[in-house]
Parts: sequence; C-alpha cells; structure tokens
Amino acid sequence: MPEKEHPLHLFRYCPKCGSNHFVENNFKSKRCEDCGFIYYFNPSSATVAVIINKNKELLVATRANDPAKGTFDLPGGFVDMNETGEEAVIREVLEETSLSITSVKYLFSIPNTYMYSGFEVQTTDMFFLCNTDDDSSFKAHDDVAALQFIPIGDLDPALFGLESVKKGIEKLRSDTFLLTIE
Repeated sequence: MPEKEHPLHLFRYCPKCGSNHFVENNFKSKRCEDCGFIYYFNPSSATVAVIINKNKELLVATRANDPAKGTFDLPGGFVDMNETGEEAVIREVLEETSLSITSVKYLFSIPNTYMYSGFEVQTTDMFFLCNTDDDSSFKAHDDVAALQFIPIGDLDPALFGLESVKKGIEKLRSDTFLLTIE
C-alpha cells in the first residue's frame, strides 16, 4: 500500500518566519526548524441543514460546482471566523435557498474530507435540524443548481456526492431519527 502524503505536504514555508525548513512534526503538524513554530492541521467546521416539511420530506440540493458537481447534497457550508455553527447554518441556508430559518437544533457531526482547489480539507460537518415558517418559497442560489423536497424514506445515500452527507442520510433514514421528528 502506498504511503499516504502528509496532509500539509503543500505547505513548504513556515507561516511565521518564512523559512523553507518547515518539516513534518507528526501526522497532524509541521514544525519550523529555524524558529520552532508548530502548525497544527485541525479540521475546518462546516454545517449541514436538515429541513423537513410537514409531509416528512427533506429539502435536497443538487450541487452546482465541484467537488461532486451534479450530485445530491443538503444546504450548508463552512463556518466563517467569529461565527457559531448555528449562525453559519442559518446564513448558509439563506444564501443557498432564500429560506429564513426560525430555529436550529444540533443533531450530530460526521468527519469529512473536502477537495478544494486540489487540496484536501479535513472538516467536521455539523448537522442541524432547521425550522422555517415557510418552506414553500425556496429558490436555488449560490452553489446550488436545484432544490427539491424528497420523502425521507425514498432517499438513496448513494446519490449524495459528499461522504459525510451520505452517512448523514443513512442516520436520518434510521427509525431512531424518524421517531424524533414525529
């Protein structure tokens, strides 16, 4: 089996002093041999919105861009600096669907890898149950090509392009989750 590249293999220079003596410290960090700075590669935070209408259908997006262009996804995205997960999911839903979220409830998280511009970003994807007063006025925006409600029982995880969302759909389809939304 080929040896996996260090997750920071593209980072060649120390971000503190600019030295090119920036070497692997351990699997999740690099250390500068000149100034001693250690950079840890921690995951980025991302949100996933679970929006269910009164017919127990889930709002599903179609991805407009890579990675996984053309596959199913759920609304959401990266958490900005100085923003909570709850604030981020509300913002992302508004940007991608035009829906105003009235309340959010944290459900679970799943680790993921997300290819961005040829770089593998490690993420922690936080799933939130999101409520809205009007789920009929949605419109696809931003990086979403289309939106539709699909009955939860009809969802096929294989049609979702991101691994964490596939696993999230499996959890959402479980009897345990379905009992919590009754």
